[in-house]
Amino acid sequence: KRFREPKHERRPWRIWFLDTSKQAIGMLFIHFANVYLSDLAEEDPCSLYLINFLLDATLGMVLIYIGIRAVSSIVEWQQWESLRFGEYG
Repeated sequence: KRFREPKHERRPWRIWFLDTSKQAIGMLFIHFANVYLSDLAEEDPCSLYLINFLLDATLGMVLIYIGIRAVSSIVEWQQWESLRFGEYG
């Protein structure tokens, strides 16, 4: 994916790794939560994965958006330069 970014906008390897590792950690969490819930509920793991994915893709995105907006507002209000989103120093 990194090589599909325009060369003049391409992130350094370190920044790219930090961004993509967050996605990988989230996918691992969803996977292990699905395995745990399927054992607990004795349901088909595939159907539970679909439910988890749909909840994550809809409700999860809304909660993340609200959380980022709230934290960004607090960071701007308090003028905490080191906590601005997307700025890695």
